[in-house]
Amino acid sequence: MGRYLLLILFFLISSCKNNEKQSPLKVIAFYTGENDLAHISFVNEAHDWFNEMGGEYNFEYDSTRNWSDLNQDFLNQYDLVIFLDTRPEDPDQRRSFEDYMNNGGAWIGFHFAGFSLDQSAYDDDWDWYHNKFLGSGEYRGNTWRPTSANLKIETHQHPVTKDLPDIIQTAPNEWYSWQSDLTQNPDIEIIASIDTSSFPLGTGPKEWEIWHKGYYPVIWANRNYRMVYINMGHNDMDYEGGTNATLSSTFSSPEQNQMLINALLWLGNPEK
Repeated sequence: MGRYLLLILFFLISSCKNNEKQSPLKVIAFYTGENDLAHISFVNEAHDWFNEMGGEYNFEYDSTRNWSDLNQDFLNQYDLVIFLDTRPEDPDQRRSFEDYMNNGGAWIGFHFAGFSLDQSAYDDDWDWYHNKFLGSGEYRGNTWRPTSANLKIETHQHPVTKDLPDIIQTAPNEWYSWQSDLTQNPDIEIIASIDTSSFPLGTGPKEWEIWHKGYYPVIWANRNYRMVYINMGHNDMDYEGGTNATLSSTFSSPEQNQMLINALLWLGNPEK
């Protein structure tokens, strides 16, 4: 009888696992894709990469540039929201996103999704998002040209860093610095930062576009929300040569890619 019960239990567990496989995670990416050619290049590449990874890791990837879809009814269809290159500007859309995150929603933001600058086209006018949620405040500066960096993994206890070494090499990127010191924010868990072996980081030609020292978080989470901000998302482009061709790929680093998949699967599976 005991053996019979064990067999029944085995088949029940197998059935549950099969049902999980038949119900893929649903991911929705919002994007604008109109301004910086490097951001547009990243967005197009991201669509292809996420669609390809969905088949391997059992998730469905949808995308929309219609920010009016940022409402409760639409978001309830998905397990994870991604901002690829911008943020919502409409007050109703902002309120919907804030409600979504305050009620257990999941989010990944890339690169320009964290940008704000006073008296710019992306004004520093959303206190909850930039100061409470991201914790970074407004944009302060960046490196140039886009270059790869060595990242120091700050914690191996976080699901995003599962199976990663202490130092990983990224794809080329334009790296941002921020107004607020994230190390002083108890709500923020820094996941990865620029390792000192990366300095000097950037090639200029302007001196302030080359970082020689300092501490720069580039991937972090907020302990009060299900979220991860990832500073990557700016490809190198042939501006000087006049072709505007893409010269690098954000998804060319296997270790960086694994970190992205780790983040997606962790946020999309809250029970894990």
